[in-house]
Amino acid sequence: MGVPVEIARRDFLKSAVACGLGGAGIELNGSRSPLTAAQDIPLTSAGIPRLLSGCSAYSFRKQLMSGQMTMEDFIRRAVELRLDGVDMTVYYLKSTEPAYLESLRYLAYKNAVAVIGAACGARMVQADPARRADVVNDIKKWVDVAGWLGVPQLRILAGNLPQGVSLKQATDWVVEMMKSAVEYSAGKGISLSLENNRGVTQNADTCLEVIHRVDSPYAGITLDITHFVPTPSQDAYSQIAACIPYATNAHILDRFDDEAPIDLERIWKLFTQAGFKGYMSLEFDPRPGAEDTSDTEIRRMISEIRALCRKYSSTSS
Repeated sequence: MGVPVEIARRDFLKSAVACGLGGAGIELNGSRSPLTAAQDIPLTSAGIPRLLSGCSAYSFRKQLMSGQMTMEDFIRRAVELRLDGVDMTVYYLKSTEPAYLESLRYLAYKNAVAVIGAACGARMVQADPARRADVVNDIKKWVDVAGWLGVPQLRILAGNLPQGVSLKQATDWVVEMMKSAVEYSAGKGISLSLENNRGVTQNADTCLEVIHRVDSPYAGITLDITHFVPTPSQDAYSQIAACIPYATNAHILDRFDDEAPIDLERIWKLFTQAGFKGYMSLEFDPRPGAEDTSDTEIRRMISEIRALCRKYSSTSS
């Protein structure tokens, strides 16, 4: 699987956390540097947070699908918006030829924009075994694309629960397929990241069951803060908190699927308390009928994301 020593997922996380603590907050002259996050939130053994700003290409899907914007334009827009990184949603790539993908990677490098991940539309809840095999092969194809882009993780989806299929059966399929796909991705040093999208994975317990059963340091969660459905025992915020230790990336918007507002300050505090190190990426979806205000809203949201990252992170970008 590309990992020299077999370690349990929980032990892997503990080891990664311990390594992250070494020398935390030490300036070059040896003195302690104050962290804005520590001013309000006591830091625990989870370590020092590093929260960076990002944006998913999905946020500009109207422009990308119409041809008004290219992926090259998206990278340049990230510079204009002062973002740290971009999510390269593969739906909008004009080609999967290595030369084109490598040109995007080089353009991002020349503009000091991190390409933080790719996202494909493969959905693993499939009743037909032959179809499940096809989806695994499709994921492997997109892993290769991710490699040429130089990204560390690929977002995948579970999908909706078909009529007549139990949640247990659907979860078993997702585990079976993700295990197979992650064996391939791990060999290339690329993580597979299951998004808690609409459908089977709209509950934290299901997401965590999948990750624990796949049991690989190369399996994680693309944590979209908008999608969790509250239960009698867990509201959306507690489900988000439960998944943060396994998050490879976060997708950010300021409202839940039911249009209730999200307390972004509270979200950043949860990620800070968990010592999260990664990108808080805008995945913008306009309200119905408000598409004309999208550019203004994207700028507003990115400004808020950047401000919160500066407030709660050990970085200063």
